[in-house]
Amino acid sequence: MHDGECGCLEAFGQGESLLQDPSCLEELEDRLHFYVEECDYLQGFQVLCDLHDGFSGVGAKVTELLCDEYSGKGILTWGLTPVMSNMGDSQNSYRLMNTALGIVHLSSHSSLFCPLSLSGSLGIKPQPPIMFPYINYDASLNYHSSAILATALDTLTAPYRLCSSQGSMMHLAETLNFSGRKVVAAWASVPFPALHGYSLCDTLCAYQQDVPWNLLSSCGEQKVSCCFAQSVVLRGICKESHISSCLRKQPASPLHACESTEQSLQHYLHAVFPGAFSTSHVLKQPCNTLPPYPQFFSPLLTPQGFLLDKPPGYSSAAVESIPVLAALQSSPVLHTLLYGLYKDLQRLNTRRWASFFSAGVEQADFQEALEELRTLSQCYETGLEADKSEDGADSD
Repeated sequence: MHDGECGCLEAFGQGESLLQDPSCLEELEDRLHFYVEECDYLQGFQVLCDLHDGFSGVGAKVTELLCDEYSGKGILTWGLTPVMSNMGDSQNSYRLMNTALGIVHLSSHSSLFCPLSLSGSLGIKPQPPIMFPYINYDASLNYHSSAILATALDTLTAPYRLCSSQGSMMHLAETLNFSGRKVVAAWASVPFPALHGYSLCDTLCAYQQDVPWNLLSSCGEQKVSCCFAQSVVLRGICKESHISSCLRKQPASPLHACESTEQSLQHYLHAVFPGAFSTSHVLKQPCNTLPPYPQFFSPLLTPQGFLLDKPPGYSSAAVESIPVLAALQSSPVLHTLLYGLYKDLQRLNTRRWASFFSAGVEQADFQEALEELRTLSQCYETGLEADKSEDGADSD
């Protein structure tokens, strides 16, 4: 269905219709029940689906089924979008409508929903792909982009996947989705710029104004000064380095006075995001980057992924692992994404795309989804965003 020329899912309604077929629905339920019965302890479900095509409709129906049959279980949904280029007018309009319908329906039936992409924007105007300071990747290669997103996903989900973890999938969702904010943004530092031979405190002190991570949710912004709540994971930092740095008689900073890497990270988050509810996790295990992981790293990285002051004078060895910092945030930056999509679709002449609605979505349902998208965006307003929204409404 992804690669075939005929029978592909181009529109949200086609995806919904697919799971209204009794044979397809029966097969899905049979497989689902088989795996659920194999579970010793079912926390919930992770759903990964495309946002830009008809698979957003498939995902909407799947999450609706899970929500109905397994109420009380966590449903964390990740809406994926590739980096788009050279799209025609029809393709771009379909992408925009699929994305908006996907966000509204998937967030409605999920405990938590996160758009995940290396694209600079999900709106009608394309933006350059996200750039990473120590990765030289080709955004047109799924091999490259999927490796980066998988690294972020593997790190973000660690708080409820590991045996040593205290929290569950539902606990993570409940720390972030209060006040109707069921959409979250993903941030990641791949790799985290930990200096070779220095402690975590030394590295964090160098980034006291801006956290060294990139936004992976296509909100059109790369800097954020506040958030409502966040779950942060740091992996691949040796705890012994913190202990050795704390042997100094006089701490170089309040961060250096902390007794552990966990305390240092938590102190740093409270300083950069005052007033936000922050949970943090520090894992010793780094992210493995051995083959088939692409070797697209900067020559400034050691085989363990730590940062050198200058490239080595000899041919550097392959990077075998990297430290990673990642976060899920309930943040005002999501107002930019959600309200921007709403405004783009308000300007779109949907009558030109009758074929999209002939696939199963009614015009009235689409307009209702648009209003739900606008309402969802308002959950992330602060005073500044509210003023901007009013100015935009006055100019229409």
